Amino acid sequence: MAASALSPPEVPMELHAHNRDRLVRALRDHLAASSRPTRGFVLLQGGEEQTRYCTDHAELFSKFFSNVPYAFRLHVADVASGKSFLFVPRLPADYAVWLGEIKPLSFFKERYMVDLVFYVDELVVVLHDHSDEPGKPLLFLLYGLNTDSNNFSKPAAIEEINKFDTDLSTLHPILTECRVIKSKMELDLIQYANDVSSEAHIEVMRRIRSGMKEYQLESIFLHHIYMYGGCRHCSYTCICATGENSAVLHYGHAAAPNDRVNGKFTKDQIVIYNAVLAAHNAVLQSMRPGVCWIDMHRLAEKTILESLKNEGIVIGDIDKMMERRLGAVFMPHGLGHFLGIDTHDPGGYAQGLERPKEPGLKALRTIRELKESMVITVEPGCYFIDAVLVPALEDAVTSKFLNKKEIEKYKKFGGVRIESDVVVTADGCKNLTNCPRETWEIEAVMAGAPWPLDHARIKSQNGSSGA
Repeated sequence: MAASALSPPEVPMELHAHNRDRLVRALRDHLAASSRPTRGFVLLQGGEEQTRYCTDHAELFSKFFSNVPYAFRLHVADVASGKSFLFVPRLPADYAVWLGEIKPLSFFKERYMVDLVFYVDELVVVLHDHSDEPGKPLLFLLYGLNTDSNNFSKPAAIEEINKFDTDLSTLHPILTECRVIKSKMELDLIQYANDVSSEAHIEVMRRIRSGMKEYQLESIFLHHIYMYGGCRHCSYTCICATGENSAVLHYGHAAAPNDRVNGKFTKDQIVIYNAVLAAHNAVLQSMRPGVCWIDMHRLAEKTILESLKNEGIVIGDIDKMMERRLGAVFMPHGLGHFLGIDTHDPGGYAQGLERPKEPGLKALRTIRELKESMVITVEPGCYFIDAVLVPALEDAVTSKFLNKKEIEKYKKFGGVRIESDVVVTADGCKNLTNCPRETWEIEAVMAGAPWPLDHARIKSQNGSSGA
């Protein structure tokens, strides 16, 4: 392909300063609302370099602990004054021999736009000196449940923690909620990541050939985002699946041959693909502040079922199918998830929200009402998975909605998922992803057409191959 026009942006340190201020303000507001004094320090600990097993080989270090670059790129913020403190390790002289120049403290102060910089071994003394309260200074430590992963964050661990009072419950929900709403600077970076990823997907479409392996397609993608986008890391393991492997929701191994690709959709592929695309588009048209995400999931399910009914794959009343949760037979995962520093950003279940228990709905990563500047994925899918279909066909009620003869035709089909990364706007939403979506667009790009397409010309030539 022609050289990419993308240019990796410099992450502005103003972004971290802005997010740090947001967090401090939110914490102050919480303390005031609960009639607590405005005192204490937020203490966050960055990630540490890891070696591979027992060797001295250091794994490539991708980032700080997610909440550290969000809020600080440092360790401490004074809740009362808003001052930011960065504590860096005191490095031995031979560090410069192996790893380069040892930077002075002034470098970190200027580079990370913080107020004060000290060495880690000075932390206890510094925080005691800067505390205006009698007695032990209070540390707000990050500890709480990430409702997306169901794992708990680990609080900072420092020596002489007994010289401080600690609060393990206040910070986590406040910081998580700050991450849910994105600033303009964050949205610009997320847009860039989408541009890189979209371009890489198009490159894979253009270079895919019959007989290639799935790992080769993954390699094309990874090479492009690094070579042209400056992205040394991928945010998650590529899901690069062909044929029935595409029915495995988080497919990630790479040994199956890809010998079914010819650049054209079959009739059955068009049926399922367009069912998912209709759901995808219906959700994007309905998204806006105040809309509940669980309703968007149901809309996607209903749209897919309507398409399947039109093709005779399911039969009967759509509303009754929805009551019996038939949509989960074909889309067992949730519609989407929050997106940001992490692929699955936290905050899906704020305090007081409970995860649904019904099939399909229990997989939802959030059931919140949408707010302006939330970033969320829209990724409906339709799959033919024996582990789900067989019990449904054996069930006395759900089997009445399923046309077994038609479903048999799709048993080796696999599945289709279409994903877009979307930001909620004041009156709707904006799709940050820029990839071919219609079947005729995909076929044209796979045949070598430039993207974006000259839609009128390409569609007139290929209108018979898709919707």
